[in-house]
Amino acid sequence: MINNYIVKILLGLAFSVLALPACKSKGDKDAHAEHAAGREYTCPMHPQIVQDKPGKCPVCGMDLVLKDAHGGMAADSSIAMLTKPVNARIVATIPAISAESGARTFAAGVNGIVTYDTRNQTSISSRVGGRIERLLVKYNYQPVRKGEMIMEVYSPELAAAQRELLFIAKSGGEMLSAAKQRLLLLGMQNAQVERVLKTGEILYRVPVFSPGNGYILEKPVGGNATPAPSMPAATPAAGDGMNGMSGAAAAIPAPAAPAATPVLLREGQYVSAGQSLFTIYQDKALVAEFAFPPALAARLIHGQKLHFHPTSDESMVQSGNIGLIEPVFRNGMNFTIARVYLPDNKLRAGQLLSANVPLTYTEGWWLPKKAVSRLGNSSVVFRKEHDAYVPVAVRTGAEADGMIQVLTDISAWKVASNVSYLVDSESFIKTNH
Repeated sequence: MINNYIVKILLGLAFSVLALPACKSKGDKDAHAEHAAGREYTCPMHPQIVQDKPGKCPVCGMDLVLKDAHGGMAADSSIAMLTKPVNARIVATIPAISAESGARTFAAGVNGIVTYDTRNQTSISSRVGGRIERLLVKYNYQPVRKGEMIMEVYSPELAAAQRELLFIAKSGGEMLSAAKQRLLLLGMQNAQVERVLKTGEILYRVPVFSPGNGYILEKPVGGNATPAPSMPAATPAAGDGMNGMSGAAAAIPAPAAPAATPVLLREGQYVSAGQSLFTIYQDKALVAEFAFPPALAARLIHGQKLHFHPTSDESMVQSGNIGLIEPVFRNGMNFTIARVYLPDNKLRAGQLLSANVPLTYTEGWWLPKKAVSRLGNSSVVFRKEHDAYVPVAVRTGAEADGMIQVLTDISAWKVASNVSYLVDSESFIKTNH
């Protein structure tokens, strides 16, 4: 009896030992099945495809990947930064460079033109209304001398004033001096008035004489006479005015030599009282005008010395002080004209000039032009972060000798040496401001 009882106890213990692993294995399988049932798999190309087990995408045939707890595709943390869009981070083996610092001096090349000094000009206006009977001025920039006849005008008002003068002279009235004065104010000369009194004949054609020496230029109705052609474009020697500093980019109006074009005024044409007809410019003193883009003009100083020479003869170097700095808006562009007054006549009106202006920059850092990408009014560099490049917007200044001035502090940055290989289209760049 005792032996049978001991055998039953041993058999019960053996059964318990064998049953415990089996129960544990079954519990693990149930837990694993329950955990696997909560997983979802999706297609990287078609996120609308979601399944509860691995497989193939029914649309493109790609392997389904496991979704993480946040609903995104699970990825290895070591390549997490490489999975970002290419417009936010770019992986490339382009060498990285550091910006250079220190003061730099560049020579900005600008072009100019010799023109007439507007301070030495004489305007010819019609004092009475009438018809041009004879016109001796045929083309612009025609040389004239003081006292030379320019044209003859028939004016009913002048004829009536002359009849009034003769009537007063015959009647012996006291208004003779006033009648003479009226004719003088209407444009007749004293000798012409005396001739009318002496001969008693009315001058139907009253001559108009030049009031000075110089070159005559037609002044259109409602416009201003232009003593010189449009200013030439600045030489692209440096940025911000030397090759489009701060985005100038548009070129300043191209030059054109003064042309002896025919005047528009014709014989038989009527003119009104007060109408400006011609302007006479004197060549005893000329002006050299230089066109500066806005960024260059900001560094100009009144009285600053400027060295220049004719474009066709570099050996004929002259110097002069800037006497006037004038902002100009012409042909839809803003620029500044700097005038140097020339006291001698070594140069000719209409002659093209070239000048070099030294500019010193002490602030900022410098990068090669190919390391900066232009995006309209903004500029972008690619800063190196770990093994990738990130586009960052920066403020830029001057451009000179293949370098760009960067005003943003990039002293501790490593940037891509050439941005041309990092973007397919600048419009896709998203910068970090």
